Amino acid sequence: MKAAERLSGAQKAAILILCLGEDAAARIFEALDDSEVRDISRCMMDVEHVDPELARAVLEEYKNAKNQDLGVYIKGDSFARNAILGGENHERAEYLIEQVTAGIEGRPLETISKMHPRMVASLLESEHPQTVALILSTQREDHASRVLMQMPEELRGEIMYRIAKIENVSPEVIGRIEDALQREIGVVVSQDKKQVGGVDKVVEILGKMEKGSDQVILTGIEAADAEMAEEIRRRMFTFEDLIVLDGRSMQAVLREVSTDSLTLALKTASDELKNKIYSNISQRAADMIEEDLDAMGPRKLSEVEAMQMEIVKVALKLEEDGTLVIPGRGGGGDELV
Repeated sequence: MKAAERLSGAQKAAILILCLGEDAAARIFEALDDSEVRDISRCMMDVEHVDPELARAVLEEYKNAKNQDLGVYIKGDSFARNAILGGENHERAEYLIEQVTAGIEGRPLETISKMHPRMVASLLESEHPQTVALILSTQREDHASRVLMQMPEELRGEIMYRIAKIENVSPEVIGRIEDALQREIGVVVSQDKKQVGGVDKVVEILGKMEKGSDQVILTGIEAADAEMAEEIRRRMFTFEDLIVLDGRSMQAVLREVSTDSLTLALKTASDELKNKIYSNISQRAADMIEEDLDAMGPRKLSEVEAMQMEIVKVALKLEEDGTLVIPGRGGGGDELV
């Protein structure tokens, strides 16, 4: 009993749930909030064997089982992982697994993730853009995008550019930022280096932003690094993604593209996209493109992809101008009516 008294509440809960089994654990985890799941899961991962007396004391304390004599040998990390993944909300489960295995509270700077975006922007307004970039790169993409929209417009492109340049960050760097913020928020970070930024992070954040805002930011990034802006655009929206356009939008794009350019771009396109394009031009034009494709010799893949990217830029520019709407972009806030 004395051993049980020395345990924290999370440790007792971990022992209790380990004794109940993974199915019960999954149901219990669904009823807890994220911070409780993280605390209990981390305690589970430290457990390899539950002493019978300790198990009995914990079970008695929670009035779950008074007369069991349990000695449980368990691989705590796999148990916790399976319990988290056993719930029905798979997106939440993957997020929690990432948090627990990284050994961090939510993400680094968890408290910021719970603050209103306007408050976060106010907190960061006097910070260097590199510091802001590092902090936002640790946040969930939807929250980071909302915070970014509260920042001065002239800084957004620079901040996103710096996020794209971030790779592994040492605990010392994060520690210095933590020290500067600790007077206002309480934060716990991992002691391991971790991936917090990069181009993928920028693509995800931009994908959560309001329509048009992403292009303004990309223009700012392009001024600093045209190659990076091109890579971000390529990952955000590809040539094959044009297939989601309706007929009117596809025709608007094709009016801005020469037949020669379109023919080259279609060299590696899927039959589905080709057919979608052919259905939005005249039969004569479609037949000519087909003939030119059949007669076209080998071309460099980079040359074809560059032309595809030019057509994608046309589509994105038309979207920015309000000429068309690309379904599934701009954070999902707008619907076609």
